[in-house]
Amino acid sequence: MNDMQRARRNTLGDLLRRSRKRFPRKLALRFQEETLTYEQLDKVVNQAANALLAAGLRKGERAAVLSRNSMDFAILNFALAKAGVVMVPINYMLNSEDVSYILGHAEVSTCFAAPEFRTVMDEAIRLSGCSPKVCSLISKPADPTGPWLSFREWIRDCATTEPEVDLADDDVVHILYTSGTEAKPKGVMLTHANVVAEYVSTIIDGGMTADDIAVHAMPLFHCAQLHCFLGPYVYLGASGIILEQAVPDVILETVERFRATQLFCPPTVWIALLRSPSFAERDLSSLKTCYYGAAIMPVEILKELNARLPNARFYNFYGQTEVAPLATVLKPEDQLLKAGSAGRPALNVETKIIDDHGREVPPGTVGEIVHRTSHAMLGYFRDEEKTREAFRDGWFHSGDLGIMDEEGYITIVDRKKDMIKTGGENVASREVEELIYRHPKVSEAAVIGVPHPYWIEAVTAVVVPKAGETLTAEEILTFCRERMSSFKAPKYAVITDSLPRNPSGKILKRELRLRYKSLAADDHNQVVS
Repeated sequence: MNDMQRARRNTLGDLLRRSRKRFPRKLALRFQEETLTYEQLDKVVNQAANALLAAGLRKGERAAVLSRNSMDFAILNFALAKAGVVMVPINYMLNSEDVSYILGHAEVSTCFAAPEFRTVMDEAIRLSGCSPKVCSLISKPADPTGPWLSFREWIRDCATTEPEVDLADDDVVHILYTSGTEAKPKGVMLTHANVVAEYVSTIIDGGMTADDIAVHAMPLFHCAQLHCFLGPYVYLGASGIILEQAVPDVILETVERFRATQLFCPPTVWIALLRSPSFAERDLSSLKTCYYGAAIMPVEILKELNARLPNARFYNFYGQTEVAPLATVLKPEDQLLKAGSAGRPALNVETKIIDDHGREVPPGTVGEIVHRTSHAMLGYFRDEEKTREAFRDGWFHSGDLGIMDEEGYITIVDRKKDMIKTGGENVASREVEELIYRHPKVSEAAVIGVPHPYWIEAVTAVVVPKAGETLTAEEILTFCRERMSSFKAPKYAVITDSLPRNPSGKILKRELRLRYKSLAADDHNQVVS
């Protein structure tokens, strides 16, 4: 890298260094009883980056992180970026087989894990056949043994000066694995330039300021909390409180104790907050900007939130991992005027609705949502074919179906390839179906999402038994729970004689959704035969 390139560089690590210089003694992050100013945060990040380089890691190698939220997770996010090592955050709800696929596909050379996930990571390493250069336990391990090092002990004696690494804005900083619409997850490659452009859109359209006190409660392995909130607030030089998990009573206590001004939760968690007895007992008047995403907020819930949090202004963020993940924003003044809408394109995003031939459709017409944006990923890791398909005709194809009105507001009307969003997580129906087909008594299966008061969508299996076989819904639920990650396993099962089809033989999932839309009315009845 020449002097001009170094002077113009704008990477994730550069953002932290600038915030340290602007606000050296300001609180950057708090986790449990540990607090770090921006100066302290940048120093420990530099120590970790230097430790990575001293261990022989080089630019472009991949490092997996399997952990709940912690200070160490945030430190690694920036340290790996400064070292030029690509971070691969992993959903901690995945089982060892799912984790092993990611380790193998990403060809990771380093693994970080919280102690509670060490067994899962050990088994995943064995199954994947990878040979990590470093295995480090984060979140203050009590007694690391074998190949595992204590993260803080490992980095303690390293230099606090920033390492000299030949980095460029278009280098990959994260690979985020998403189930997408296929049976196997895809690795979304995001560059420094992608995430910084997305941070700018998020800050401007989300009304964020350096004076905010943000609560980071949702999982940092997910791009929403990581790139819509943690990253932008560090960019601004605001203060953040990291919570290990999104426990409603802990969130409410944290808001009151630290006079937090900002909170992001998916609708499922906002509903849980409202239903907690602590909601009425806590002083939540400090909340000024509140956000939701992953699903549309029910209008009645939004009205209740507005009534019970009169000082707060709500924003809906819509997008997907491939756009880092912000695409559109519904602002506070439009929450009830445009109820159910995903809003209008964000600052650095251009969006249109197209038909099956790539032609833009008139307002009010259903079509696929496509974007042109500097947020858009570099591509899918090791999958050029899917990358070309996603970017055909010079637009990123979201795979979501929507309608745009005369004023440019977008409403999501369907998922093009049957993605189920349950509790803020993506579940590919095909992956669940393939597992169900392994049951010896199953003839046919279709997996859909049905409306649910808590999960927003509940994974539901509609199953036809083989002729002469007796099959119960409970058998299907147990079969799936024993063989896949818990959030992917169906919450409901229906045993039926046949599945509806169109003339070409395709199963009509939309008809199934209509038929079983009231299945969750009685949340205690989880099986239907």
